[in-house]
Amino acid sequence: MFVSARSDYALRAMLAVAAARAGGDGDNGGEVVKAASLAEVQDIPLSFLQGILLDLRRAGLLHSHRGADGGYALTRPPEEITVGDVLRAVAGSLTTVRGLPAERAGYHGVAAGLTDVWLAVHGAIATVVDRTTLADLLTRTSAPTT
Repeated sequence: MFVSARSDYALRAMLAVAAARAGGDGDNGGEVVKAASLAEVQDIPLSFLQGILLDLRRAGLLHSHRGADGGYALTRPPEEITVGDVLRAVAGSLTTVRGLPAERAGYHGVAAGLTDVWLAVHGAIATVVDRTTLADLLTRTSAPTT
């Protein structure tokens, strides 16, 4: 699995919006977050972030609110949005082989077994990202790994 800058930025932005939700008291259960603020705090180029936010809105993960007090808010609680939801919204398939979804990779002859390997890799990745929610990530503390 290759994690692109777009996927990384999308997850960071969603976590920042989720954190604002936990700290606010607006109609959506928290505060809306402006794109410019997300870009600054997460060190993401604003023009790149705006495209990502559009994809997340189209996928039904974010609401956009217009006006001077506008910004972005989650459509569901952080406990209901998985890392997999975010990755699929901005990148499509979780696992690709030569740019195609793993299930479309076809082989013949001695390489025929590779399809099963790629599907197993895809399944393992999906298991992890579909079980990990934004809320899970917000509650984790950073601990050094060895």
